[in-house]
Amino acid sequence: MRYLIQASHVQVRINGKKLLQDITFSVEPRQLVGLIGPNGSGKTTLLRTLSGNLPYQGRLLLKDTPITSYSPQRLARLLAFVQQQHVIPFAFTVEELVLLGRTPHKKLLEPYTSQDRKRVQEALKQVELAEFRHRTIHSLSGGELQRAFLAQALVQETPLLLLDEPTTHLDVHHQFTFMQTTRTLVTRGKTVLCVFHDLNLAARFADHLLVLHQGRLVAQGPPETVLTSHLLENVFRMHAKIQHLDKGLINILYLSPVQSSQQASITDE
Repeated sequence: MRYLIQASHVQVRINGKKLLQDITFSVEPRQLVGLIGPNGSGKTTLLRTLSGNLPYQGRLLLKDTPITSYSPQRLARLLAFVQQQHVIPFAFTVEELVLLGRTPHKKLLEPYTSQDRKRVQEALKQVELAEFRHRTIHSLSGGELQRAFLAQALVQETPLLLLDEPTTHLDVHHQFTFMQTTRTLVTRGKTVLCVFHDLNLAARFADHLLVLHQGRLVAQGPPETVLTSHLLENVFRMHAKIQHLDKGLINILYLSPVQSSQQASITDE
């Protein structure tokens, strides 16, 4: 198996509206793939489709098998989805919330074991929440809650991790440490698809980028080749300068917004 994910001409239509059109890409194992694009471009829709939560047309394979062929429990052993918004009806402790990530590995009514709880403690240490384990989740800040859900995804022990703008509620320190943790997971064998709001963060941590615009995939490849002044002007509507730093890193220096009259087609040269 060369590719963990293969998407070919995927389309998603909800209530008659096309949200994704003709999406084709492949993801190799042990990559951190960044999904970027303006608001409403289809990034979250793509993650929800990959997670099996939305109907689609086209071909979408996970480990050479159509997504729709997996049972919910089997799919939950293959991918974990950390969403941007969370509905939490019960006052779980942090430890209890994270322990739920072990559910796909348990039979009906099978109790949690000491090994399950050990995995929870290890995951909480990874996201710097070990001392919070007895606190209720309703007492956490937005950033702390997001880190708790990452820990839950870690104990799910899946080869694929889907992250929808996971750094949105984090301060600069925790944004960076969160992504360092994610990179470590990739080094250890996980594959990650992550929606980025911050393009510089995407450029710093992603191996490969998928750029969505108006429901279409308009560019893909390594950050240093994808993130160009032309793309930033025509997709993100910003004049910007691309600064090339040491070790192949790049930095985006935003200059000014693009006026509507100046915006060209993404296919223009």
